[in-house]
Amino acid sequence: MRPGGRETRLAWALSAPALLTIGVFLAYPIAAAVLASLHHDTPFAERRFAGLDNYGELLEDDLLRESLVFTFLFVGTSVTLEVFSGLAIALVLHESFRGRGLLRAAVLVPWAVPTVVTAVMWKYMASDQYGLLNLLLHGNEIANYDAFLAHQGSARLILVLADVWKTTSFAALLLLAGLQAIPDELHEAARIDGAWAWRRFWHVTLPLLRPAILLAVLFRTIDAFRVFDLVYVMTRGAPAGSTNVLSFHGYETMFPEQLFGYGSAVSVLVFLITATLAVLAVRAIGTKGLAR
Repeated sequence: MRPGGRETRLAWALSAPALLTIGVFLAYPIAAAVLASLHHDTPFAERRFAGLDNYGELLEDDLLRESLVFTFLFVGTSVTLEVFSGLAIALVLHESFRGRGLLRAAVLVPWAVPTVVTAVMWKYMASDQYGLLNLLLHGNEIANYDAFLAHQGSARLILVLADVWKTTSFAALLLLAGLQAIPDELHEAARIDGAWAWRRFWHVTLPLLRPAILLAVLFRTIDAFRVFDLVYVMTRGAPAGSTNVLSFHGYETMFPEQLFGYGSAVSVLVFLITATLAVLAVRAIGTKGLAR
């Protein structure tokens, strides 16, 4: 395509609506958040320029550090469980058996459920009065029922399990698409050469599935790092801020505390970390995945 040619002008004309939409709905909010983070802005004082003061306060915020640690813990644990569970589900769904179509539809149901509904469901399941988890563990011995969301370890675990339950099917869908892209002839050739099931999976399926795995990790990492509604509905950061994630900490700072400048700085931090993870994952897909 010649620079400045008719095809180039046509390409820009066709891309213009999408670029304009991206500029309005993506670039402008990011720029507005960065600008707000450079000011001290509260409802009770005049807005004034603060430079990098809000970012300096990030380094001194103990609750932010705790939120950052739990966010990475949440992302690492949930994404790992989702990818491994999704791979197992995808391998099952890739086989031919009666009722496979119905099972594929059933697997996608948790992903189709809104996150708020998922959070409410798991919150009820963990209830210390009528929760399913207590019923399974203690039966009708109500005196022994435990408030799982009131303890740091169990509250964090239930948040991870709720996220894994909802989004494992998304990872399974991506991995199933990757499995279906692998030619059957490769498996047949390995079978003729005497390779048993595990060796075929390890030496044929897994290397060719690497781009799909990296793509699943990329999408789930970005989505998990931005988690907000699950924490907002289930725990609101309790107990004692131990289930705070970065997005929820930014919300608490910006709205209940009405520190709009500092809350915007937290939002920018979330964006920078997410963008960095996305760039690293895309580079990994390009250099390791697509090259195979």
